[in-house]
Amino acid sequence: MVTKVKKGRKAIVSRDDCVACGACAKVCPVTAITIYKGIYANVDFEICVGCTKCSLICPAHAISMEVPE
Repeated sequence: MVTKVKKGRKAIVSRDDCVACGACAKVCPVTAITIYKGIYANVDFEICVGCTKCSLICPAHAISMEVPE
């Protein structure tokens, strides 16, 4: 599956919805995602390329692709 990357968009994690399963971190091609203290996924916006792989794999639907504020 090829996804179209929209310029400037990054993975944004809803901490309330994230279950810290680590699926997103495993599929991230640039290792921009870490699991913070086993509580939620944390995205490094400087590294994230906006590929959408994490948002597609997230079983809790806790990741969206947005332009960070």
